[in-house]
Amino acid sequence: MQHNEEVIEVLNDLIRINNDRIEGYEKAISETKDIDADLRTLFRRMADQSRQAKAELIQEIGKKGGGADTNSTTNSGKIYRAWMSVKATFSGKDRKSVLAACEFGEDAAQKAYNEALESEETMDVDIRQLITKQKASLRESHDLIKRHRDMQIANK
Repeated sequence: MQHNEEVIEVLNDLIRINNDRIEGYEKAISETKDIDADLRTLFRRMADQSRQAKAELIQEIGKKGGGADTNSTTNSGKIYRAWMSVKATFSGKDRKSVLAACEFGEDAAQKAYNEALESEETMDVDIRQLITKQKASLRESHDLIKRHRDMQIANK
C-alpha cells in the first residue's frame, strides 16, 4: 500500500503543476491586450491542455484508490504567478514579457515532469507512458511559447 501512496503523491505533484499552468495561463490571458487575440487563443489552448492532463492524472489516481489533490498549486507555481505579476507591472504587459513569463512557467512544468519520471517510485507502465506523453506535449507547448517569444525579440 505504501507504494501506491508514493505513486499517488507523484501524480498529485503533476496535478499541482498543471493547476499552476492553468492559473498562469488564465493570468496571461488577462495580461494580454485586446489586439493580442492570437496570444489569448494560444494561452486558452495551453490552459485546456493542462485541464486535460489533470483529468487524466485524476483518473489514474482513482484507479490506484487514492484521492486527487485537485485544487492545490505548488509553492513554485505561486512564485511563478507572483513573478509574472511583478514583471507585467514593470514591463507594461507587452507581448515579449508575457511570453517570457509563460516560458518560465513551462520550464517549471518540464522540471516537474522530469522529476516524476526520475522518481525512484516504481510505476506501472501505463502511468509512466502517460507521464511521458504529457511531458512531450508540454515540451511542444514550451517550444511554441519560446518561438513566439523569439519572434518578439527579432521584431524589436
